[in-house]
Amino acid sequence: MTPRVAVSIGDRLLDRALATAVARAGAPGRIRFTERHLYYEMCRVLRPSHAAPRRLPLTPAPPVRYERFEEALRRHGAVPGLLAPLPAPAPVPVPASADAPRGPSVPSVPSAPSAPSAPDLYDYGLPRLLVCQSRQVARMLLANDVHLEAACPVFAADDLPLDPRLVTGLGRVDGATVHVLHDASVDGIALTGRVRDAVPGVRVSSMGLVPRHATALHLISPRGPAQVLAQGPGPLTLPAALGPRERDWLADGRFAEVESVSPARLLRTVLRLVRGPRTPGHSVWTGLRELRTAGFMTWPTNRPGDTRTQGDKPATRNPVQG
Repeated sequence: MTPRVAVSIGDRLLDRALATAVARAGAPGRIRFTERHLYYEMCRVLRPSHAAPRRLPLTPAPPVRYERFEEALRRHGAVPGLLAPLPAPAPVPVPASADAPRGPSVPSVPSAPSAPSAPDLYDYGLPRLLVCQSRQVARMLLANDVHLEAACPVFAADDLPLDPRLVTGLGRVDGATVHVLHDASVDGIALTGRVRDAVPGVRVSSMGLVPRHATALHLISPRGPAQVLAQGPGPLTLPAALGPRERDWLADGRFAEVESVSPARLLRTVLRLVRGPRTPGHSVWTGLRELRTAGFMTWPTNRPGDTRTQGDKPATRNPVQG
């Protein structure tokens, strides 16, 4: 008889919540998402505060620790659409000590820089570019082909400073914009200033979260150590547009990550803000309305010889019928 593993009621509840979160995170379609996306989706299943009216400013704490979520994820097994975690950074080689035996010395040959597959890639103008605070968020956007749909390269904040050829390409286009996607945190809000310093002369637009967004969307908000907000100019200087309540919220150690927004909503928002306003598409019904206005295939009234449509100008009598 095989031994049975005792599972607590709490674990069973987490397993059911995780199964629901897996179905929600990838909907609609086959959206790719990160592990933290799935964690916050499970938090919304356990505590659906996002359904509360928006007039109530809420930033609830996570109902479950991240460690318990990881345990439930291991019990669940493979999750379709879940991005693999970032690979661990390569260890830095430690130089051998002077007393250690050494092999034959081999002269080091500097590696040649890799040439781009398209040599003229950087000869064109670049109208837009997106910088994400989180590398995982950047990977998620790339995995969902946002860079193709929005015609916008996607980078992480770790990639700063940008390649000078990219900055030159931005300068070739009037109104080129660098969008910054960041968390509602002290470091995240200050990232916009860092990017602005890295691309002088180029318009930089913040499309990240601030505390008022977190409260309006009822985002799950963990709490970290208290923050000392900078008063003068510095790397962590906050914009003057933040209100006193928002500054108090940040100083209390609260933060809301971009991944606390559902994957589908995040993709829609990023595409809408990066691409900008779009002209309405042409459909069959708009084409029929245009033809009707032009007088083609108009519907006659019940009166003999009347070729007008309902609501049009006075009818034109058919001269054949008198």
